[in-house]
Amino acid sequence: MTSNFSRRTLLRASALTVLGGSLSTLEPSSLRAETDQPVDADLLLQGGTLYDGSGSEGLVGDVAIAGERIVAVGRFETGRVGRTIDCRGLIVAPGFIDLHSHSDHQILKPELRGNPCRLMDGCTTVVTGNCGVGQLDVAKFHAQLDENGAGTNIVHLMPHGRVRGAVMGTVDRRPTPDELDRMRRMIDEGMQAGAWGMSTGLIYLPGVYADTDELVELTKVVARHGGIYASHIRGEEDQLLTAVAEAIEIGRRAGAPVHISHFKANGLPNWGKIRDAAALIEKARADGQKVTADQYPYDACSTWILPILLPVDETPGGYENLLERMKADPELDQTVRNVIRRQLGRTRNVLIAQCEIETYRNRMIADIASAENRDQVEVVIDLIAAGKTRGINFSMSEDDVRYGMSLPWVGMGSDGEGVLAAPNGQGHPRAMGTFARKIGRYAIEERVISLAHAIRSASGLAADIMGLDDRGYLRPGYLADITVFDPATYRDQATYDNPLVYSTGVRHVLLAGNLALAEGTLNERLFGRALLRPTKRMGGGQ
Repeated sequence: MTSNFSRRTLLRASALTVLGGSLSTLEPSSLRAETDQPVDADLLLQGGTLYDGSGSEGLVGDVAIAGERIVAVGRFETGRVGRTIDCRGLIVAPGFIDLHSHSDHQILKPELRGNPCRLMDGCTTVVTGNCGVGQLDVAKFHAQLDENGAGTNIVHLMPHGRVRGAVMGTVDRRPTPDELDRMRRMIDEGMQAGAWGMSTGLIYLPGVYADTDELVELTKVVARHGGIYASHIRGEEDQLLTAVAEAIEIGRRAGAPVHISHFKANGLPNWGKIRDAAALIEKARADGQKVTADQYPYDACSTWILPILLPVDETPGGYENLLERMKADPELDQTVRNVIRRQLGRTRNVLIAQCEIETYRNRMIADIASAENRDQVEVVIDLIAAGKTRGINFSMSEDDVRYGMSLPWVGMGSDGEGVLAAPNGQGHPRAMGTFARKIGRYAIEERVISLAHAIRSASGLAADIMGLDDRGYLRPGYLADITVFDPATYRDQATYDNPLVYSTGVRHVLLAGNLALAEGTLNERLFGRALLRPTKRMGGGQ
């Protein structure tokens, strides 16, 4: 194996320049490896512009791979080479890491375990168990993944909501000492089985009923194993600042790195507040605390219709038998309607992404109400009665989205499930296009951020956050999880009108040296596996 190279040996020049919205090579500098010996390789990625995941600008060079690992990066003499892939004009980057995925259940299904929506977007690893939901039995989940295979690697978090629900159900109270001990033991077992931390969903049942002290005590268990605390915080609207402060407090008191999921300021009155939330995080970071976040590059969020338009903490008695109780209690009925009306006034509109009422699918609530000459609140109550309704909430500011992606501690998370391409499908386009959208649109086309910054947020930063010590960078000795894409065509194609369309422009994706995608075509073999957290390895870097 060649020795590590130093960037001090590199010639300084820009590898790529933006002309008319596309990338062109202009006398790119070369990346010279520090070895005089010929390098043998099973696979050579030749002549691409290499972005190594550190945030440094791209430089032309080669990547040599032997077995599962990278053995040389830069310009070097080659010995025996099994196969060469011409990467001239292409970007070669570390495989992208989706810090916030909800593909826990889909990744086990025969038709979805290949995770094509992530591979076609350039991802090699996804983090599951987010928002306090997902697979509870970590050992069983890992065994199923390794037995049946997966298209991408999986990094799993212990879901606090599932833990609390298993011990306490959905009751609104503090745990007893015995219940708290049972939750501690469950989390400890999950961490021993290789989970990388614990997630919370503090707007969802039953996580909404957990107080700060409970979360601190459970996060202490995570901290002893070197894991992170990843939180869908208690509020992203009016409560944003107090919710961010609570997450920071939990990490500080428990001694664990904090990671804030899908960082945003939600609701029209809160536009711009993301800067105040970022200031809280940067103050904690300046004080030595490890605090990071992830983001998807869209101005609409998506979840079940109830949390969007009727937060459970503002619903007397919660959601159980709600409609029956409203019929019997005029005061409750009016309270619920007032909350729904207020929430509707805080968004540009809500698109129905999933619904049992077929004629409402893929339509805006306002348009449905107008067409039926009804109050929007009545439409929402019908949707609640129908059940299983998901909405896409156009409640975020584009300026806030652009600001968030510029922050050096914000990685990328799709917040999407595992899905297949389908015409006229339902869902949020983030499940298909998160990485191509940020890198292709915001970095390459619009230059909101640099390409080096965008790639780092998807690779090296994400690996540092999770504590993945041998992924996320193009470095000798690292596992060969690599994405190769065409900067001229790497773009998201999924839209709100047609959300289940794969991204374009990814040419090759390697998992541990294996071509999971070659020349844009998916391999039928599955090379992903469950990644287990090594003992006492602390994540939360950067």
